[in-house]
Amino acid sequence: MHGLINRSFQNYMTDNYGKDAWLRVAAKANVSPPEFEAMLTYDDSVTPAVLDAMGGVLGRPRGEIMEDIGAYLVSHPNTEAVRRLLRFGGVNFEDFLHSLDDLPDRAQMAVSDLHLPSIELHGHADGNFSLICDSPLAGFGHLMMGVLRVMADDYGVLALLELEEVADGTEIVRIQMVAADYADGRVFDLGARAS
Repeated sequence: MHGLINRSFQNYMTDNYGKDAWLRVAAKANVSPPEFEAMLTYDDSVTPAVLDAMGGVLGRPRGEIMEDIGAYLVSHPNTEAVRRLLRFGGVNFEDFLHSLDDLPDRAQMAVSDLHLPSIELHGHADGNFSLICDSPLAGFGHLMMGVLRVMADDYGVLALLELEEVADGTEIVRIQMVAADYADGRVFDLGARAS
């Protein structure tokens, strides 16, 4: 698994629970040294071990943790760049949803050896969508639910999300847009502001 993914899990723990909590996770998962290098590749067994250790340290199931990580990736001040990249997907939430099919390819353009799980959006009648998540990493659908919840709020949309797990490991996120103009969305400018 790409170090950028593992590093995002490390950052989630450190930013939300502190460095000591991360060090407990790293010890439980036998991550030594207890930090991931973002541009290295790690054995695929490391990531599930880290997620299991996070569950043990936090006393929470993997699905909840993955959903929190998804929300973290697009809402925490330290990950503002991810939110900005996703907002380039469309001027409204529906456009954003349709841009998700291209997300793995866009990520690879930025980091050539980063392989995100396959995702595919299907549109249905009356503002209903299905996001098919095909990943060897259990819980990826939960992560996408966290991303979608925050992004719906970002666009000012009221959306209902439901996760369906299919027997072959595929997860389907059911999305129902209840109100496209439920609230004022968060301001987004194409040009980033220098601080």
